[in-house]
Amino acid sequence: MSEHIVSLRVYFTIFMSLMVLTALTVAASEVDLGRFNVAVAMAIAVLKASLVVLYFMHLRYSPTLTWLVVGTGIGCLALLILLIMADPWTRDWLRVAPPFPVR
Repeated sequence: MSEHIVSLRVYFTIFMSLMVLTALTVAASEVDLGRFNVAVAMAIAVLKASLVVLYFMHLRYSPTLTWLVVGTGIGCLALLILLIMADPWTRDWLRVAPPFPVR
């Protein structure tokens, strides 16, 4: 297994990017974006997680099989999140009558 050496400049650049994104997360939490609060927070979180996985966990320099395993894990996570989101989206499709009359 060959080791890939990353310069300290890259690590400090990624670290500063993570700090800027953290400040952006805090700033975004103070702004009322309505329905998009969660979407903005998740987008920033995904970007930060991508930087950590790519550079600090050295995925960027890994073989193709490692990319396939990580991609499969992310795909399964996305599928689970989609299935969980389908529950609130479909709750009002069927209205079940109560077992006894409500007075």
